[in-house]
Amino acid sequence: MGASLNEIKTRIASTKKTSQITRAMQMVSASKLTKSEASSQKFQIYANKVREIVTHLTATQLNDIASDNPRGDINYNSMLVSRPVKKTGYIVITADGGLVGGYNSSILKQTMSILEEDHQSPDDYVMIAIGGTGADFFKARGINLAYELRNLSDQPSFDEVRKIVGMATTMYQNEVFDELYVCYNHHINSLTSQFRVEKMLPISDLDPEEATTFDQEYIFEPSKEEILAQLLPQYAESLIYGAIVDAKTAEHAAGMTAMKTATDNAATIIDDLTVSYNRARQGAITQEITEIVAGASALE
Repeated sequence: MGASLNEIKTRIASTKKTSQITRAMQMVSASKLTKSEASSQKFQIYANKVREIVTHLTATQLNDIASDNPRGDINYNSMLVSRPVKKTGYIVITADGGLVGGYNSSILKQTMSILEEDHQSPDDYVMIAIGGTGADFFKARGINLAYELRNLSDQPSFDEVRKIVGMATTMYQNEVFDELYVCYNHHINSLTSQFRVEKMLPISDLDPEEATTFDQEYIFEPSKEEILAQLLPQYAESLIYGAIVDAKTAEHAAGMTAMKTATDNAATIIDDLTVSYNRARQGAITQEITEIVAGASALE
């Protein structure tokens, strides 16, 4: 019985140490989440302003494209015009490691379902992975990656992802693929995230009815088409970057929730072990008393 008591005490001590670690990790994830939410809100202000400018500049082209009435005097930007889809590009955003609950598995499971349902062959799509978990997952299944990016910081700057988002827009312009989707978990709140597949290219989320009108006329220098040739790729890159920031926020929320669950489970285990320890200790005391009484009775 003594050995059993010592074993239970050891388990209680080790579980308490584990709970201290998970509680600390929960607090770290909560801090990262707060910073990431603030960063996401700041980016949204920028994204809304860029969207407003782009919508204004593309209003005429968007109306012509929507009405299937292209004009010969306008050079329509390729990023606005849909073309026959021969290959589809996917950017899949996951975490670099574990300890984030079902965050990674949710993204990868639903992405694989999309690939299996929408494509007959791996030759029909091009994969780009952001995050080590996703990259390793696809490689293990024989899916070739056009590019992978690992070890992003907790609050990634645009400079960190400039190469991969720039490469994605360039691949679209060079017709390596004919449409581009981003698969990731969208952050709703600290307890909830939602899997999303968003179409990034061709740009289709602009509504010409939202275009701002001005009373004054102004002159474009260089031409509007040349400005859009520079601005639209930057806008597409900002959409992809926004998805990365959103995914990182969801990752921190998932990590915080996972560590809170682990801490709560540890507390439950400690309570159960404490009850077991007290029962074992009570049984040992009862047995000792019984042996003393039996010994005293034998001497009478």
